[in-house]
Amino acid sequence: MTRDTAVAVTGLGLVTAAGPDTETTWTAVREGRASARPDPDLHGLPVSLSCRVADVDGLRPRRPGAAHLDPGAVMGLAAVTQALNTAKLDPAAWDPARVAVVTGCSVGGLHTQQTAAGRLAADGPQSVSPYFLTGFLPNMVCAAISLHLGVTGPTLNVATACASGATALGTARDLLTSGQCDIAVVCGADAAVTPLTVTGFAQLRALSDRASRPFDRARDGFVIAEGAGALVLERSAHAAARSAPRLARLVGYGASSDAHHLVAPHPEGRPAERALRAALAEAGAAPADVDHVNAHGTSTPRGDATEAAVLARVLPHRPPVTSAKGALGHTLGASGAIEAALTVLALRADLVPPTAGLTDQDPALDIDVVAGRARPVPSALAVSTSFGFGGHNAAVVLACD
Repeated sequence: MTRDTAVAVTGLGLVTAAGPDTETTWTAVREGRASARPDPDLHGLPVSLSCRVADVDGLRPRRPGAAHLDPGAVMGLAAVTQALNTAKLDPAAWDPARVAVVTGCSVGGLHTQQTAAGRLAADGPQSVSPYFLTGFLPNMVCAAISLHLGVTGPTLNVATACASGATALGTARDLLTSGQCDIAVVCGADAAVTPLTVTGFAQLRALSDRASRPFDRARDGFVIAEGAGALVLERSAHAAARSAPRLARLVGYGASSDAHHLVAPHPEGRPAERALRAALAEAGAAPADVDHVNAHGTSTPRGDATEAAVLARVLPHRPPVTSAKGALGHTLGASGAIEAALTVLALRADLVPPTAGLTDQDPALDIDVVAGRARPVPSALAVSTSFGFGGHNAAVVLACD
């Protein structure tokens, strides 16, 4: 007997440099407005452009211990709160043992680490806060959410670099369809705009100090960003029983590994292609069924070229493609969840947002990238792709409900 792998998306929330909530973020992406700005905290580094979230402290919850949360956890909690409100879920009314929390966080609390390292160097061990580790460890976004919500079901963090948010969605889906829970709160969150992290990416020549230009002829790297995206997933029967809002269905997920290089993609993208084909197969969808693609589209020369080649091979009917990173920058482990949420919004609006920063598409890339303004596209099925350092590949297929 074949297991039904489709689950309902009943809530979503976003916190990005474009805005502290879903509506302001979606408006900026839909209008193709870039949020990258010169960052005074990065002054003197090889790259000083970033996409920061404004007034993170204004998002901090008012409860004991919240003052010690790293900005990544604060953003994650804010996105989850939005998602639960959209899903019309009250944690006081659910069975906490039947709820899971799955987060995608690739780097941990780097702001907390930076503060602790500075104090240690300047004033010695006694100056380091006892809350250092609880702010820094990469599972603490998940822990903060589960503690805040009182969840006692499965809780875990996945770290597959910049594919983490998408991997979290696939992992949560499996927890639901295996019967381990009825509700899964999924959150991708990363806050890595720190001098050391930016220096590391700059040393790899992965960053741009001019603009994020996915798929553009002049692309020269990504703009580092921070943010969080949250989605509430439910077993379809559970969602129906409580008359939940049904925003979309997650109908397919595929994953693979390159086993090629620590930071460079497989030169032909064959493992990434395998992940995309597996996601479509699980969804019971033919390539021609895909109405649009929310691409990983980081704005790196090699990454965009590899992804475009994969999309051209798998989807020869050339559906419209967009990349949110032109507007929001690259939020690392949060990007897969943020972009899945944006894909849901695009499906519901029958609209494919433009790729901010794209003014002259690289003619070597045989895909149809939306530029300039949003394109009306009646959509029933869309794909969101994510790829990470270490050769991690993930693809999510979402459908209108």
